[in-house]
Amino acid sequence: MLVQQFSFGKDNFLIEASFINVGDDYVVVFGGGEKPHIGAVALGVPRPSLKKDGTCSSSASVICLTGHKEDLLARTAALELSKAFQHSVTVTVGIHIDDVAPEAIGVIESHFKFLLEQIIEWGISVE
Repeated sequence: MLVQQFSFGKDNFLIEASFINVGDDYVVVFGGGEKPHIGAVALGVPRPSLKKDGTCSSSASVICLTGHKEDLLARTAALELSKAFQHSVTVTVGIHIDDVAPEAIGVIESHFKFLLEQIIEWGISVE
């Protein structure tokens, strides 16, 4: 199994990700803030685009733990990663900061998107 670590930010805004290949498929775990955890899980599956133009797209299924709000992040990552790598990808996301301010949520989302882009760039370079 190949395992690759990624991180971006500092203190409560540190987001970390672990990329693991499992046979032909991948698992990516994102965690951060004061208490990393599993808040949402998404499975992305590549498929031919519905435009029937020969390009690859993907579909995703999401499970979100009650009271958590990481479902959109998990879904976005699962869709983008499965499309980019053309393999099934399971993504977990759990980022928690107590009493988080609305502007801080934007910083967290920005760090998350940066890490997602880094993982895609790295993955494409090693395939």
